[in-house]
Amino acid sequence: MDNRAGEMEVFVLAAELKSFSAAGRRLKLSPSAVSKLVSRVEERLGTRLLVRSTRTLELTPEGDIYLRRARRILKEIDETEELVAGGREEARGLLRVNSSVGFGERCILPLLGEFAERHPKVRLDLTLTDGVIDLIGERTDIAIRVGPMRDSSLMARRLFSSRRVIVASPDYLKKHGTPKTPEDLDQHNCIGFNFRRSLDEWPFRDPGNDSVYTKAITGNIQVSSGSIKRQLCLLGVGIGRIGEFHVRPDIEAGQLVPILEDYNGGDTELVHAVYAGHEHLAARIRAFIDFLVERIEPS
Repeated sequence: MDNRAGEMEVFVLAAELKSFSAAGRRLKLSPSAVSKLVSRVEERLGTRLLVRSTRTLELTPEGDIYLRRARRILKEIDETEELVAGGREEARGLLRVNSSVGFGERCILPLLGEFAERHPKVRLDLTLTDGVIDLIGERTDIAIRVGPMRDSSLMARRLFSSRRVIVASPDYLKKHGTPKTPEDLDQHNCIGFNFRRSLDEWPFRDPGNDSVYTKAITGNIQVSSGSIKRQLCLLGVGIGRIGEFHVRPDIEAGQLVPILEDYNGGDTELVHAVYAGHEHLAARIRAFIDFLVERIEPS
């Protein structure tokens, strides 16, 4: 009887860690045993999957294909066993979640203790990063994404929407003055975003006739996330426009001040939980998403 699933698991770990020794330590196997198992897969397939060197392992084109397919198969095995064992009734097992830093710090971390108490059999692996990840490639169950959703084969559930606000610190406003109209922003350092879908324009609504228009902003700093923009605003570096969920506690504490509210463009920032959906969604994934929908308050 062969053990192709076990060999796949060994190969995936060796490829991800780029080391037979590191994979062996994780699996409690010797480096030579890991190497032999990978070689067995290569012999059965009749092709090289990994290029060995003295310092690292690199995937061949065939190895890259095998790695992506093996990850999917191993995930399907885990979810099948969970389903048969009753996992649809009780959430259990390893749950990998990826979120932006700002959303994770503000909205997820304060709730983790409660989630752990509700679902003690779920082992949560949480990563906070502002980079866009490959959900399937990195074996992530749920990614929390802020902003418009792209068309994809992934499933998405809306968690909430947050209005955007323009804020500055009291110290900044004391030093530079408070803008009274959008045109006054020309005299201020407005902090922008540097990612591709961002434009150096902010929307405003004319309080006289409710028409919406955009205005180019000026400033000498661009950043990659709302979390960084919030920090710079708190430090008095400039004025930022950001989702209210990032800064609501700062506003309530008097550390940031909303400005130009009469001109607020009224647009919102959408937050979704994204996952690879199929007919039988694992209970641990469904439980975490349902929990976030229940507990996170929209701005």
